[in-house]
This record gives sequence, structure tokens and C-alpha cells, in this order.
Amino acid sequence: MTPGTVIDVFQHTLQIIVLLVSIILFPALGVGLLVAVFQAATSINEMTLSFIPKLLVTILTLMLAGPYMLGVMLAYIKKTFADIPFLIG
Repeated sequence: MTPGTVIDVFQHTLQIIVLLVSIILFPALGVGLLVAVFQAATSINEMTLSFIPKLLVTILTLMLAGPYMLGVMLAYIKKTFADIPFLIG
């Protein structure tokens, strides 16, 4: 296993991780921004007002994008296991 091969495997792994995390993170960030603007406009400083909408959006995102995310992970795992003989030698 050459250093270039190791770098390629880690690079692809990091790309998959960034893709899967961003699917969950961006909707939560968007809702957090909207709630922050609402709180700034109304001068309401309630912690649960920002936590509950982000939690609900995260759960909804996981419900909607969960099958896609699972498919991406399974495809990557199958490809990695299939490539083991070629990676070793």
C-alpha cells in the first residue's frame, strides 16, 4: 500500500463525511439564523426558542435524507471492502 493510495482513501473518506455532515448541518444553520434574526428583531432572549426549531429541523432532515445518507454510506463501504484486495497488493 503506497502513501498515495492511503491519501486517496482518506480523501474519499473525508469527502463522504463532509457530504453527510453538511446535509444535516446546513438546514440547522439556516433555521438558527432565522431564529436569531427573529430574536434580535423582537428582543426575545429565550434559549429554547433557538434550540427547539433546530432540533425539529434536524430530526426532519434525518427522516427525509436518512435513506439517501444510508445509501451513500453503504455504497462507500461496499466499494471499500471490494477494493481491499487491490489496496493491499
